Amino acid sequence: MYSYPIDYAEFDSDEITTLVEFFSLIEDANEGKVNKTLLLKKYNEYRSILNSVSYEKTIERDFMKVSGYSIFETIKKIKGQ
Repeated sequence: MYSYPIDYAEFDSDEITTLVEFFSLIEDANEGKVNKTLLLKKYNEYRSILNSVSYEKTIERDFMKVSGYSIFETIKKIKGQ
């Protein structure tokens, strides 16, 4: 588990929970198996919470720095399966 790039003051507790669950699923997808349906559901929730492409790119970059995993590449791979 990594220190996730979340500004905790910006989100409510439900949103933080969703973001953490999503990041954890990205880790799982890269480290083993993951439920594709659940990951894609959480991805849609993640996108609705951030609601900004530029903010998504910032989070993606920060997450990749701490984890080594690309959210974009992981989702692209999962959608291609």
